[in-house]
Amino acid sequence: MNEKAQRIEEAAARALAEAESRRKASSPPDLPPEFGGRDGPEPTRFGDWEKDGIISDF
Repeated sequence: MNEKAQRIEEAAARALAEAESRRKASSPPDLPPEFGGRDGPEPTRFGDWEKDGIISDF
């Protein structure tokens, strides 16, 4: 492996380690309870919304 590829691989490993530590340090958002809403995860997290089989992208 050449020097440039090795530097890129090391930088990628550092970035992945930093992302993992940030994920562990963060907590889920404190959302108020929703009445009559959809089941499952927060739809805006995934950038789309499904209603009656039709998907709308934001």
